[in-house]
Amino acid sequence: MAVPMPDATNRNLCPICGKPAEQMFRPFCSKRCADVDLHRWFSGRYAIPVTEDEEEAERRKDLNEEPD
Repeated sequence: MAVPMPDATNRNLCPICGKPAEQMFRPFCSKRCADVDLHRWFSGRYAIPVTEDEEEAERRKDLNEEPD
């Protein structure tokens, strides 16, 4: 199940735990929170929505049709 990406409205707070961000790990407060975020990307918990344009859909349709 995809998790929404952290809210980026307050860049002074860690998007994982809400503590003040540290300059060394910005935008996170610690290496741990940075690693938690990275793991979420690698595991697929974060997802960027993608919409397929009509041309791409038509190309896929043409490729999947079998010739008569």
